[in-house]
Amino acid sequence: MTETRDGIVEPWGSRTPYGRGETWPQRVDTHLQEGVRPDQVQRWVQSAAVLHSNGDGIDIAVRDGRIVGVRGRAVDRVNHGRVDVKDLFGWQANAARDRLTTPLVRRDGRLVESDWDTAMNDIVGHSRRLLSEHGPSSIGFYTSGQLFLEEYYTQGVIAHGAIGTNHVDGNTRLCTATAGEALKESFGCDGQPGSYADVDHADVIALYGHNVAETQTVLWMRMLDRLAGTDPPAIVCVDPRPTPVAARATVHLAPLPGTNVALMNGLLHEILRHDWVDHAYVEAHTVGYHELRKRVAEFPPERVARICRIEAAELQRAAEIIGTAERLLSTVLQGFYQSHQATAAAVQVNNVHLVRGMLGKPGCGILQMNGQPTAENTRECGADGDLAGFRNWANDSHIAELAELWNLEPLQIPHYGPPTHCMQMLRYAEEGTLRMLWVTATNPAVSLPELSRIRRILAQPRLFLVVQDIFLTETAELADVVLPAAAWAEKTGTFTNTDRTVHISEQAIDPPGQARSDLEIFLDYARRMDFRDKDGGPLPAWNSAEEAFEAWKRCSAGRPCDYTGLSYEKLRGGSGIQWPCNDEHPDGTERLYADGKFWAAPDYCEAYGKDLITGAPLEPTEYRAMNPHGKAIIKAAEYVPAHERPSSEYPFALITGRTVYHFHTRTKTGRTPELNAAAPQVWVEISGADARRLGIAASDLVEIRTPRGCVLAAARITEIRSGVVFLPFHYGYWDRPSQAGGHHRAANELTLTDWDPVSKQPVFKTAAAALRRVGPGRGPAPGPVGGPTAAVIEDVEGTDGS
Repeated sequence: MTETRDGIVEPWGSRTPYGRGETWPQRVDTHLQEGVRPDQVQRWVQSAAVLHSNGDGIDIAVRDGRIVGVRGRAVDRVNHGRVDVKDLFGWQANAARDRLTTPLVRRDGRLVESDWDTAMNDIVGHSRRLLSEHGPSSIGFYTSGQLFLEEYYTQGVIAHGAIGTNHVDGNTRLCTATAGEALKESFGCDGQPGSYADVDHADVIALYGHNVAETQTVLWMRMLDRLAGTDPPAIVCVDPRPTPVAARATVHLAPLPGTNVALMNGLLHEILRHDWVDHAYVEAHTVGYHELRKRVAEFPPERVARICRIEAAELQRAAEIIGTAERLLSTVLQGFYQSHQATAAAVQVNNVHLVRGMLGKPGCGILQMNGQPTAENTRECGADGDLAGFRNWANDSHIAELAELWNLEPLQIPHYGPPTHCMQMLRYAEEGTLRMLWVTATNPAVSLPELSRIRRILAQPRLFLVVQDIFLTETAELADVVLPAAAWAEKTGTFTNTDRTVHISEQAIDPPGQARSDLEIFLDYARRMDFRDKDGGPLPAWNSAEEAFEAWKRCSAGRPCDYTGLSYEKLRGGSGIQWPCNDEHPDGTERLYADGKFWAAPDYCEAYGKDLITGAPLEPTEYRAMNPHGKAIIKAAEYVPAHERPSSEYPFALITGRTVYHFHTRTKTGRTPELNAAAPQVWVEISGADARRLGIAASDLVEIRTPRGCVLAAARITEIRSGVVFLPFHYGYWDRPSQAGGHHRAANELTLTDWDPVSKQPVFKTAAAALRRVGPGRGPAPGPVGGPTAAVIEDVEGTDGS
């Protein structure tokens, strides 16, 4: 089946129903530039999607050296031909008129056009002076979730190996850090246990803080097709907002933001109370069950209802559906990850599967989701602060392995303490000990919390800021050197999605002007710095993407993320392939832990775990005593109230999030005509009851204020739970709206400098806020205009906002 649809109005397309245990039917989505017929496409180039974390296989249409459209790859295991609305249109950003095409350097306070030698000499000169005068810890790297595996690994070798700095992180800290940490806490190692194909077999799908309908639309299409089939799964949705997922849920739990741990303890209380427990599995394959039983006994439904402000009967109903499921699939995303006690809450989702014995079987999976397309690679390759190959920074033998791979002395690789997360790096920059920050393909001047503070830090004269990107973003405007990078489709590399599926993305067109791939830029820096291994050889030793991939394979050998059975040639022409892929699993591995064995042995595990309240790392001896045989870890968590809660002065709980039409800070989607027109400006979502009490009508201009600042936005009146307001976080300054009178519209002006103690992921979903009507609006609120919904009430146009 081939479908050409209006992706704005119908973001999920038509239904192809199928039943439990059947194969998801193919449906090939295609969108070509107006006036281009399929027979006029000169080449179809293999790639995968990069405007969300689903990892859909797509082909790029090329004509006369330009991208003219995309289509889904029918053979791909992830999407069976379907394409997300952002990818249907987002390729147009490659040809935006304001692409960076030449290096920029700051001279006399202004960024001016320059050349590669001048720009790189500025960077190299500062690097050498800092290393000589202040040492490796004066330099930090902040990368993205949108580069390719080969680029992350190269950057990791340069930062951790050649320079020896511990200050390495990615903006995946904002979206997927809790996913990786929760998996380490429960299973001793990162790596998603489940598969997208579990949707085909599950009789219950539980989504925790995961508006899959808008963040991974193709995965939601798969769920919708199951719901349209003969034996649809029950859906349990945990989300304070009336999302499209909530509209289709069997049970919708809308807890007060910041109370997720209490909610999860309540669900586990009911599962254990009714003995919906696989005791044989628990005894054979886990440790920690008795501690969990004692902890959740303190959270009967009535107490949880008071804390979360939900109905006890609804909690019990959700627990019964989950507790009696034959095949349970659970997914988790930002509603848990960016909220209070993020890791503790996500770990409790893992606990549900462990006590129910639901891992490694079709339909029985956990997907601790990613927020970005290549976030999995940052974790594997060590670009998010972890060490390459899921190695343990506290295990000297793992450091020795890396040192041998990179031909360095072990002491050259920093492992004196945990890697530095981005919020701490910025604190060091604020204090003046971090003097150079290299930012790649991300926009922290819009995406990080408490933006006024972030802008002050990035604009400091003593901080040498390098920004490597495809547009002059709000962050790039503050830089000392701006490097023009090649975008997706302008370079070749591989990347890995949430369920461990590895895709190759081939170069389809040339980058504009003097833009270079991120890999070329990193290698150029390494050569100009003359980085060497202990025998005098160049470090890194490779010069091309494929050579970098082969080097990564050697690094991954014998580790959980084993790529040794993969090659560029094997990835070409067909579907993506899931790791581990090696001699034992030559065709990849669909599900982990099918044999009840985990990557948790003390000498092999990626991490020894942390205290879920304080974040303090466990000592190796503590871990060995607790888990000598490498079983899965059932880790109980106490609920503690959020640090910032609604008060008389700030009576609302503010949460932030996304819309189906935009990705992150709109660097690409805001430059795509169809996507920008669908959601051109910021809006605020308010419940009908709260709006009536405050005298706010649909489209009125509203001031949202927290202790850190204020934002003006048009009101959208929806069925969001009372006491909670929502702002999309995509909107920055480069297209500042005139109707806001120059006032702030970036949601992160309002969010607080706080993070989860375990994953160090910033908290975006528990700020306390006040609302005030400023004046009448100018027509419908300028939020998303397309698509069906039951969420919006009164006289507001329909929205697909998330």
